[in-house]
Amino acid sequence: MSKKTTTGRVAFVGAGPGDEGLLTLRAVERLHQADVVVLDQLPRDVLLATHCREGVEVLDAGFGEDGEPMTRAARAKLVLQAARSGGRVARLMDGDPALFSGLAEEILACRKAGIPFEVVPGVSAATAVPTYAGIPLTPAGVDGLHVVHPHGTEVDWSAHAGADTTVVVLGVESDVVDSARGLLAAGRDPRTPVAVSTAGTTVRQRTVTCTLAEVKTVLPKARMERSLTAVVGAAVDQREQASWFETKPLFGWRVLVPRTKEQAGSMVTRLEEHGAVAEVVPTISVEPPRTPHQMEKAVKGLVTGRYEWIGFTSVNAVRAIREKFEEFGLDARAFAGLKVAAVGGITAAALREWGIEPDLVPTGEQSAQGLADVWPPFDEVLDPINRVFLPRADIATDTLVAALQNTGWEVDDVTAYRTVRAAPPPAEIREAIKGGQFDAVVFTSSSTVRNLVGIAGKPHVTTVIACIGPATAKTAQEHGLRVDVLADEATADALVEALADYGAGLRLAAVENGEPVLRPSQRRAGARRSAR
Repeated sequence: MSKKTTTGRVAFVGAGPGDEGLLTLRAVERLHQADVVVLDQLPRDVLLATHCREGVEVLDAGFGEDGEPMTRAARAKLVLQAARSGGRVARLMDGDPALFSGLAEEILACRKAGIPFEVVPGVSAATAVPTYAGIPLTPAGVDGLHVVHPHGTEVDWSAHAGADTTVVVLGVESDVVDSARGLLAAGRDPRTPVAVSTAGTTVRQRTVTCTLAEVKTVLPKARMERSLTAVVGAAVDQREQASWFETKPLFGWRVLVPRTKEQAGSMVTRLEEHGAVAEVVPTISVEPPRTPHQMEKAVKGLVTGRYEWIGFTSVNAVRAIREKFEEFGLDARAFAGLKVAAVGGITAAALREWGIEPDLVPTGEQSAQGLADVWPPFDEVLDPINRVFLPRADIATDTLVAALQNTGWEVDDVTAYRTVRAAPPPAEIREAIKGGQFDAVVFTSSSTVRNLVGIAGKPHVTTVIACIGPATAKTAQEHGLRVDVLADEATADALVEALADYGAGLRLAAVENGEPVLRPSQRRAGARRSAR
């Protein structure tokens, strides 16, 4: 009896043109199921880290061992070898597999080898990149859309020369220049508008516009990345009004977020929505107290009714209490009958995520002093218990404790966690901070200012400094930094919005003055930043 050979399955998955958010739901499913991923040409590190299981095998189908681009036959052979191992193979293809990708050859190879397969369509660069450049491809008056990928071959450009046709050319610089020459020779009007984009749908996207006659001189001077998407036709005229991606207020900005990854999640998301690339650099490490006895005693007192109030002055305090509750087998129900205060919106959000609605949050300054200002004094008639539990950091100031004691409260000020300065970031990050390669830094507390300067040095003079509140701004100024942006309220969302407004103002001023829109890092100067 012959031994049965196990054969895997292949999913040809469209990865889109670059923006990881353009993956389809089916594509995400197939990536998560994959035992092997065979990559096309574009780097997909973020996509793999986000959607693939730990330990997935990744094979590069872009280039061979000699560094030369792999032929379609060689790619098909690689896919077959992966499938014969018996697992699920996700053949990740740039854009849409059905367009200019070699899908037909690889499907035929699977069919001949008896390997089952499916195709998951993706978003094509031919439509996505122009859309991200603000160019609807078929506005009124345009009757045809032609997509051409010359790839060094001869093209009959007379078929694309009609004035009512939008032509999308995919390729490298020489392909676009040759296409312009061919369209002109076929009779296309030299004044026809052209838009050429590189790094499409990513925050590195850049688009230059000119006429068909100007392509041969404008494009070489633009020094764009290798892979280009060019749009030829009247549709390009829509860009001035329809541009939405490259005109985001923080488009392409490299923003430093000196927080832990756990704390920075929502801020990173909001920065990316405004077009920025957020890089998280932890400046502190949060560790448990050296001895847990005081914390354990306070939590037990909370459950047994020792306290009237509990006050949270940070997200880390919420996390520390939550972890201690889980250790004791407790949940949010243990807060029943207890009044809860939060220092600000970020801390209040962490409590709500736990299922606890705070009774007291400052509406003005969101700091220890702001919380002290709104905290009601102890009333012997209304308050059955006169004691407050404050789980805080080991380096917390006495502002809130003193204020509560002055209004009649007895305070159990308990060290819930210790803050330890993080190790310095890698050398390249330190050089980027000091050398002005970051466009902005967002400081969410005084400790982030002190610790960042301590472990990495001062940001460059051109780097925009954004602070969450007056106390943080004061600390930044004390460290020789000029504060450019101050949030209207002490929340991460407000800080990001304030920075976005600042970026929009810079863009508007440049446009009104007829100047190029430059990021702060593109204006690097030699002097250090100094406080005003």
